[in-house]
Amino acid sequence: MIKVLFICHGNICRSTMAEFVMKDMVKKQGLDDLFYIESAATSREEIGNDTDPRTKRKLDQVGIPYTKRKARQMTMADYEYYDYIIAMDDNNIRNIKRIIGEDSLGKVSKLLQYAGAERGIADPWYTGNFDITYDDIVEGCQALLAYFKDKGMI
Repeated sequence: MIKVLFICHGNICRSTMAEFVMKDMVKKQGLDDLFYIESAATSREEIGNDTDPRTKRKLDQVGIPYTKRKARQMTMADYEYYDYIIAMDDNNIRNIKRIIGEDSLGKVSKLLQYAGAERGIADPWYTGNFDITYDDIVEGCQALLAYFKDKGMI
């Protein structure tokens, strides 16, 4: 089983969107039994809150299912449990390292790195543009799946 944890600042917009997009992708390809996918935050600001309504609206618009959930902060136990800790931007990477220390196992990366891009995924909480965020997340998740296929993991 491949265990993936998507990370953003508050765990209500980008990381939850990535969680549900990736779950939908693997399910549609009949691979959902090979994955365990969740999301978490680097901050405590939104702990306990459900996915942002604007993220839900975007997911509804594109037909991606989601479930009620509660934002939570990443822990060191998450670092030990998950195979891939996938951040949305450089600030997330920096804050992940505040939680885990050094990434000694090489588990931490940015989502768009799998698509060959070094840029981060803009936080729609601030930009208000959930369409661009969704497009970037789809690009990253497709590339992540291709990475797993290329490595013979799925």
